[in-house]
Amino acid sequence: MRFRFDNHELESELRELSRDGVAIPMQPQVFDLLLFLIEQRDRVVSKDDLVARVWENRPISDSALSSRINAVRKALGDDGKAQRLIRTIPRKGFRFVGDCVELPPAVSAAPTPAAATIVSERPAIAVLAFKNMSDDEEQDYFCDGISEDILTALSRVRWFFVIARNSSFSYKGRDIHIRQIADELGVRYLVEGSVRKAGDRLRISAQLNDATTESHIWAEQFDRRLIDVFAVQDEITNAIVAAVEPQIYAAENFRAQRKPPASLDAWDLLMRALSHYWRVTREDHMTAQTLLQKAIAIDPNYGQALSLLAASHMFGVHLGWAELTKSARIAEDAATRAVQLDREDAWAHTALGSVYFSTRRLDDALSEFETALRLNSNFCLAQGYYALALSYAGRTEDSFEAAQRAIRLSPRDPSLALYYGIAAYARFMTRQYDEAIALAREAIRHRGDLTGAYRVLAVSAGMSGDREKAQMALAELRRTQPNISLAWIETQLPWSNDADREHYLEGLRRAGLE
Repeated sequence: MRFRFDNHELESELRELSRDGVAIPMQPQVFDLLLFLIEQRDRVVSKDDLVARVWENRPISDSALSSRINAVRKALGDDGKAQRLIRTIPRKGFRFVGDCVELPPAVSAAPTPAAATIVSERPAIAVLAFKNMSDDEEQDYFCDGISEDILTALSRVRWFFVIARNSSFSYKGRDIHIRQIADELGVRYLVEGSVRKAGDRLRISAQLNDATTESHIWAEQFDRRLIDVFAVQDEITNAIVAAVEPQIYAAENFRAQRKPPASLDAWDLLMRALSHYWRVTREDHMTAQTLLQKAIAIDPNYGQALSLLAASHMFGVHLGWAELTKSARIAEDAATRAVQLDREDAWAHTALGSVYFSTRRLDDALSEFETALRLNSNFCLAQGYYALALSYAGRTEDSFEAAQRAIRLSPRDPSLALYYGIAAYARFMTRQYDEAIALAREAIRHRGDLTGAYRVLAVSAGMSGDREKAQMALAELRRTQPNISLAWIETQLPWSNDADREHYLEGLRRAGLE
């Protein structure tokens, strides 16, 4: 195979290769990896070189790097055995050894940036520098700070490909249509916004755009007093990222739903599965698991699909839909593999933590959830699971605070009912039954079929002496979880001490459960 190699047109030439007349689209990391290997074809490239250039010094496991190298080889018609084009040099690195024809740059009176093909496997996102709408030019630092913090936070969501700052900020102060920016950067989504300061007041506007349709997916304004500039910056950043992430998932699922089933790739299947996952019903989770198994069949090293598969199985265990032993075995295998593939993925650690939680390894569960939150502090699902594990570990005040953080961070989250239910359980454990009842009812208001919320409502009403309310809650609990019994509670839920378990069982006895 021979490549046309043109310093000015290399990106457009390689973004989509052609082999035997068939176009081969490449995901961003795979493309960047190939591009760098070709640029440095006169030498051996070490792993450190690749991490610095392709992953911008973000840690990547050896197995994940091998997976990307294999993807490059596969796209080129090469493989690890033949190594006709990309050769592995033991203990040193990799080298591109294919033939390249380097051409002089084409002469053009008005050169234009090469358009990059938008890929389908992961959504690519660029965060543009927020505009300073104030008269104070010194306010630029705050605008840039907001934009950089959003970019950094989104980069922690390993399911996205986020364009580096130096590329996205190159459009600062230039009036260019979003479609052109998206084409030049090779992205589907753009986050942009503006900051207006007047006295001690700030108004920050942000929006998420789909460049392929030139439409707004999400937009919001934030009005704040500028008391502590850094605290305001952190608050706004967290709010924007927490809102943007689920909107992208929803948009990606909408795209996947419009595709014919035969054309779905692993990412499309993952997005469909995620939409079912958030519906929190037994039927939806079974559908999600089927879709995820198809995605893993396409790509056995698809860490995100493995993580979601594990999380789905353990969700079923906790809500009483699935049998613990079988589901935990499947989930632990999938989650462990996901962590091995990418130790920086918060989803993978959250999935593994959920396995440890349900199999009574609370210390290990807390450690995994804490790792997930260090990697992505905006990950509400990890925050919710962390709150739940803290409760069962007896750290009820910490649990309540963690649940409240999840509620504040993402007030429109699909799992908001779960976070209210966890907060209710934390209040039950501290014998604040009236508040526990109020929080459980709020959870039920968001989700009328949430098993855990009916459990907490039943035990709280039972302990408070409101037998009528307790019996009503128990009737709904039996409807949503037909297998509920004192024996199931005693054997399935992972309390760290017997007194907490007995407190919960007593609440159910008073509600009328046998």
